[in-house]
Amino acid sequence: MSDPLRSPKLRAWHLDRSAFVYVRQSTPQQVIDHQESTARQYALAGRAVALGWTPDRITTIDDDLGKSGQSIEGRIGFQRLLAEVALDHVGLILGLEMSRLARSNRDWHQLLELCARFRVLLADTEAIYDPTDHNDRLLLGLHGMMSEAELHVLKERMYQGKLNKARRGALMGVPPIGYIRLASGEWAIDPDEQVQAIVRLIFDQFNKAITLHGLLRYLVDHRVLIPVRARSGPGRGLLEWRRPNRTTLSNLLHHPCYAGAYRFGHRPIDPRRKQPGQPTTGRLICRPEECLVLIRVRLPAYITWDRFQANQDQLDANRAREGSPGAPRQGASLLPGLLRCGRCRRRMIVLYSGPKNHHAYNCTRGTADYGQPLCQSLSGQVLDDLIAGRVLAAVEPVALEASLAAVADVERERAELARHWQLRRERAALEVDRSARQYQACEPENRLVGRELERRWEDSLKSQRQIEEEYERWLRTSPRRLSPENELAIRGLAADLPSVWRAATTTPADRQRIARLLIEHVSLIIDKASDRVDVELHWIGGQVECHVLSRPVRRYDLRADYPQLIARLRALCAEGLSAGEIAERLNEEGFRPPKRVARFSRGMVQGLLTRLEPAPRKHHVRPPDLDQDEYRPSGLAHRLEIALDSVRRWLRAGWLTSSRDAQGRHVI
Repeated sequence: MSDPLRSPKLRAWHLDRSAFVYVRQSTPQQVIDHQESTARQYALAGRAVALGWTPDRITTIDDDLGKSGQSIEGRIGFQRLLAEVALDHVGLILGLEMSRLARSNRDWHQLLELCARFRVLLADTEAIYDPTDHNDRLLLGLHGMMSEAELHVLKERMYQGKLNKARRGALMGVPPIGYIRLASGEWAIDPDEQVQAIVRLIFDQFNKAITLHGLLRYLVDHRVLIPVRARSGPGRGLLEWRRPNRTTLSNLLHHPCYAGAYRFGHRPIDPRRKQPGQPTTGRLICRPEECLVLIRVRLPAYITWDRFQANQDQLDANRAREGSPGAPRQGASLLPGLLRCGRCRRRMIVLYSGPKNHHAYNCTRGTADYGQPLCQSLSGQVLDDLIAGRVLAAVEPVALEASLAAVADVERERAELARHWQLRRERAALEVDRSARQYQACEPENRLVGRELERRWEDSLKSQRQIEEEYERWLRTSPRRLSPENELAIRGLAADLPSVWRAATTTPADRQRIARLLIEHVSLIIDKASDRVDVELHWIGGQVECHVLSRPVRRYDLRADYPQLIARLRALCAEGLSAGEIAERLNEEGFRPPKRVARFSRGMVQGLLTRLEPAPRKHHVRPPDLDQDEYRPSGLAHRLEIALDSVRRWLRAGWLTSSRDAQGRHVI
């Protein structure tokens, strides 16, 4: 077969074009371990020379070393080979086996179609194949089918073996933070006390912060580093202390091994999400109960399974999506994520406006999605006051127990942080002692080693000094141990929950967390023809309370007590009271203006009087120092039955001319 004269398939037009040698190994590990196979593939250039090609007409393509032949995606060398064939530059393609070229029937037959169209031969170590010949085409098709089937059989055999081992809980990968791998392959809790303390601190603080961001802020504020054991390199297995980050904390909280569970098959591949040339893409993350293998009691645990499930539920609830209130926000509102529109059942959103960031609850989904008019809108403070009162009334019976738990919680948190700093200082002292002993054990004459050991000793001393300075800073800024007086003060707050609720130290996020512990959701229906709001408060547990709320409105006639207000206003006018006196009487009798202000003012009463025809008031007496056609601003406003502010505005605009008397008052 090596003599071109003995192969009738070789023609002159084949020799006029180049010969291409395709070299490929499936994985980087095969490139390292199977170097003889790689060398045999490179040696195919000698077969091309024996078939009649000169060395300068032979091209070797080895761009696909370490890449699987399962797909054309990401295989630059194979794509280049197809392009060269289509450009009519190729006369012969050589591969050690046909499986080197492709293990996919789709890619294999694409190559065969191009080779047949441009009269390109294929060759391995045994024979030469002509894709235009029916018998050779059939043989090449069988080669492609067998290559694909071989890959499938090998992969399935290996996967089933792996799955069988996983079902026994014996397939152990790289252990996560807080675990080490024993010589037997089993996972065990890291024997380092500081590592254990930090992992437990993370879970304890998540129960308090309830959000991933809150946990991250706590670790950063208290300078807590994450212990990670190196997986490779000369320091493999040694501890490295890294800054906390969101991804690491999320992986730690979602991993069921911390609850003692073993899982396998938690990251299946969705072909629709795969990106060309990136084999690791398209993976999904399954919940533990959706994994192929889940063994609940298999590993040493840091937390219980119930606590792990509660953490997963909290992480899911923190996501702002339909059916979930999301994480507590920093805005002043009390009910973000909990408020539902009683008309369309959609979630109402919070909008802030004005220099003081007044908030309002709005149902805008119909407007945003369908261009409909605004469904409902309500000033947020009046609703928050109602719900806050109901929440405080609900927790009042257990306020004393909550205050005692708060005292214990403060002491426990301080003890955990003190333990953390004790272990950090102990580790720093150990590193200094080890560096000193290594330096002292070195021969004085061996300065090549001595200088490096001296530098390490100095670095450990600097690190120890930095940790001591941070520890002193923590002592100055951390909460002191509670004195008996402080404990009594905390217990005393149980009798005055409204003060604690309104205190500046109680953040909006704290109030939202308390509300979410008790309330499932709140729904409301606004009567747009009045100030009436029907509120349904749904407690966790199924109980429902109905309340009627009076909302701020733009007009007086929208208030339910508007007829009583007008009747009382006419009666007070008949008594000859001034606007200021009428305002005081209305406030004392419990009348309220329609907007967000809590009390009537003199100007509000005057505005009402100008729009009414009240009962006859006492005749306005003209001051004796004015002529018949002269008026004070108030007298002119009374004469024209307009607001005093309108007369003053006309004076400022120059629409009215006036002079001033001896006391500096306007005379119009």
